[in-house]
Amino acid sequence: MKIVAKKKLWKYLFWLGPFLITVGLTVGLVSEQWGLIPLVFLIAGIVISGLGIIWQSYQSNWWNRRSTQAGTNALVATLAVLAILGLINFLGTRYHLRADLTEAQLFTLAPQSRELVSVLPQPVKVWVFDINQNPQDRELLENYQRQSSKFKYEYIDPQARPGLAEKFGVKDYGEVYLESGDKRQLVQTVNENERLSEIRLTSRLQQLTNSTTAKVYLLQGHGERQLSAGKGAISQAVQGLGDKNFTTSPLNLGETSKVPQDATVVIVAGPKRGLFEGEVKALQEYLNRGGNLLLMIDPNTDPKLNSLLQEWGVRLDNRLAVDISGESVVGLGPAAPLVTEYGKHPITKDFGNGNSFYPVSRPLEITSVPGVQATPLLRTKPYPSSWAESDLQSEKLEFNADKDLKGPLTLGVALTRKQTPKSTSTPQASPTPSPLPSPTTQSKTNPTPSPSPKTPQALPLPSPTTQSKASPASPASTPSPTPSSQTAAESRLVVLGNSNFATDGLFQQQLNGDVFLNSVTWLSQQDQQPLSIRPKEPKNRRITLTTTQANLLILSSLLLLPLIGFAIAVIIWWKRR
Repeated sequence: MKIVAKKKLWKYLFWLGPFLITVGLTVGLVSEQWGLIPLVFLIAGIVISGLGIIWQSYQSNWWNRRSTQAGTNALVATLAVLAILGLINFLGTRYHLRADLTEAQLFTLAPQSRELVSVLPQPVKVWVFDINQNPQDRELLENYQRQSSKFKYEYIDPQARPGLAEKFGVKDYGEVYLESGDKRQLVQTVNENERLSEIRLTSRLQQLTNSTTAKVYLLQGHGERQLSAGKGAISQAVQGLGDKNFTTSPLNLGETSKVPQDATVVIVAGPKRGLFEGEVKALQEYLNRGGNLLLMIDPNTDPKLNSLLQEWGVRLDNRLAVDISGESVVGLGPAAPLVTEYGKHPITKDFGNGNSFYPVSRPLEITSVPGVQATPLLRTKPYPSSWAESDLQSEKLEFNADKDLKGPLTLGVALTRKQTPKSTSTPQASPTPSPLPSPTTQSKTNPTPSPSPKTPQALPLPSPTTQSKASPASPASTPSPTPSSQTAAESRLVVLGNSNFATDGLFQQQLNGDVFLNSVTWLSQQDQQPLSIRPKEPKNRRITLTTTQANLLILSSLLLLPLIGFAIAVIIWWKRR
């Protein structure tokens, strides 16, 4: 009887070990302090459990039992599975691997956002003054935070921390602010109907971290696209420039006679009437001193810019670009070329095979000019899908081998020209001061013709890392201008045979807006700014059925398909009968 009592006592003492281990782990995890008390419980439990296992095996030859071996194998397998799961959890916490399977990549940051956040010069924090933490907004902020350790975010209850809310000037729940150093900026106000926007957050982040503001002038006075909202206006494009930290202003060269010194980019958007000779010379002089010009010229117009374009090897073709592929694929008319082929250039580097379309466009002819490097940006599909139509009065567009030009056609081109020593530095002191060179001097300094002046040719583009550099001024020079007006090392020109693509309503379609914004950003010679497509919006996948189609769908699903199944069943039964 005493032996049986001792065995029961050791059995109960054996279960005391796991109990003490559990107590030690609980005390340590709850208090988050692994001091003397939890360690004593853990050590005592481990010792008692070990002694119990040894005694049990000594008394009953426990290790040689089949049940013990099976239990040990199960224990080892369980511990291995737990270790593997723990390792996977550790790696998942340390290294983030995500796959976005949506067609529009709705849960992935756009390249512009990723590039901007990954090169943040200083810490940035997003403050969301709201009680409710929307999962969609948190996921977006988490995506930003994964790109850089300098990006942080925090949700704040304005009533719990009124001092901080007053510091930011919070007036309502849902206000989202960006803070970087001593700079603060309101991003937007979120609510149930409007969630946090990646487009706005990236734009405000770029404005907050960019210390320079580029000035963009839009030429007016010749029937160009109006800047305010209206039919055929480019107000959305102007708003997009503002979101990218550009300051826009109208420019009338008939009043000022020259391009202002602080002009970073000048845009000529769809002029309907020709420019005066003095205005063309002003633009040439602006380019000669390192300026940047965007020309968007529609068909059936003559802006009188041939002398300027000739210096750069660009000729405006008077024919109409026709593309019949878009008519059958996406419902575009033949006069709205659909472009899916882009040149290898910073403006279009992330476009892939994306779509952009250009209603009523004119093709461009590019010839080789010494000192000018050109890269076609937009190319239509080869013939017979596209061609340049010469008969604009014909109701039926057909290719005429004698007058028309076979595709592919170039609808846009980006060009650069290095500045000569005379134009890249301020005039130095000399015994006999010479006047400024004529605007056409550069085109005449090297009369040597190119090997094939009439053959369109794409020339290699210099590295996109070429930065705008200011030339050293002489002691007798005029006061130093603003950074945006300092003479650059090169001039840049983008010519597009269309301006309709940037008008309100079309600007936000496909990649149209990206072509415009990226062109201006590249022209500004601020190459440190990210150039890529903007964040994508979810696509509308709803199916709209007519009454006939709906009735046909109901009849086929409720009557036709069951009858077909019943007929198959009868046939199978008849064959097996």
